[in-house]
Amino acid sequence: MENEDYNLSLTYGDDYLDDLEPIVVLEEFSPLEGRVARIFLVVVYSIVCFLGILGNGLVIVIATFKMKKTVNTVWFLNLAVADFLFNVFLPIHIIYAAMDYHWVFGTAMCKISNFLLIHNMYTSVFLLTIISFDRCISVLLPVWSQNHRSIRLAYTACVVIWILAFFLSSPSLVFRDTAHQHGKISCFNNFSLSAASSSRLPTHHPLNPVGFNRHMVVTITRFLCGFLVPGLIITACYFTIVCKLRRNRLAKTKKPFKIVVTIIITFFLCWCPYHTLYLLELHHAAVPGSVFSLGLPLATAIAIANSCMNPILYVFMGQDFKKFKVAVFSRLVNALSEDTGHSSFHSHRSFTKMSSINERSSVNERETNML
Repeated sequence: MENEDYNLSLTYGDDYLDDLEPIVVLEEFSPLEGRVARIFLVVVYSIVCFLGILGNGLVIVIATFKMKKTVNTVWFLNLAVADFLFNVFLPIHIIYAAMDYHWVFGTAMCKISNFLLIHNMYTSVFLLTIISFDRCISVLLPVWSQNHRSIRLAYTACVVIWILAFFLSSPSLVFRDTAHQHGKISCFNNFSLSAASSSRLPTHHPLNPVGFNRHMVVTITRFLCGFLVPGLIITACYFTIVCKLRRNRLAKTKKPFKIVVTIIITFFLCWCPYHTLYLLELHHAAVPGSVFSLGLPLATAIAIANSCMNPILYVFMGQDFKKFKVAVFSRLVNALSEDTGHSSFHSHRSFTKMSSINERSSVNERETNML
């Protein structure tokens, strides 16, 4: 019976951990409901994959070949690359769900596919954090920012972010595993690092504290480093920015923040259910099984959907969105070229200078006509 329960938890879904009480899942989902859930995930993943590859690919091309390199384009380019890499491997998840969770891609790909999901989460949230910090410094210390804010520094920060995200995502390369169960191969988290056999104890088994401790450390680390701490830093940055803008009554400088703020809010809304359910799963016995059987696949789908959101937000929130005659290419350029701090100051100063020139030309023309 223990082996049967273990198998049920594995075959439910790609990111469904092997330590949830699986018998509850069996009671919650009939074969028809399970088939409907799989079809739903296949459809959602397919839409996300198509939009993500198309949208992020377009952003990468525009930011790389069609725009002048700025600090802002460096941030957005790295966000797009992180999302694009995950979207390229998303068809594997689609096939896995379509084949009733029968993994045919080998253990190495099982590790890599989950690694890319977690790496995408870390890379995205770290980039959003550094973007928020960059904007905060631009508002608080505009002169210092203008003198020290450089493309080289932005690329260096991105390299550090990618390396840090790699190490924080590495548990997927260690603990992700495959197992043969009742004629199927499942891709799951093997925190005990034991052979996936009928004699293996589930992670939450009283005689397997090592597996549970590893599971707890990985889950809490992902929550703290990939969600809570970056969220607090981002909130502090934008709270500081808002206070500074209100104090100086710089209402016009608020507009360039809207895209980044929306991207940040979207990220945390997409990943909040994912982290919440995985934290609850540490104490799954106290939570109704329906919360996991229904919520976890949906939460994973929402988290994955975040990988295609940014290009859509660039288009719909670009400066020229209300001008429907403007092409998507132009909207993306406008969104990616938005900058803050000293760059906003330069834009405002250039606009003022141009207005003064036009006004002087108009006055001279009227004087000439009078003569």
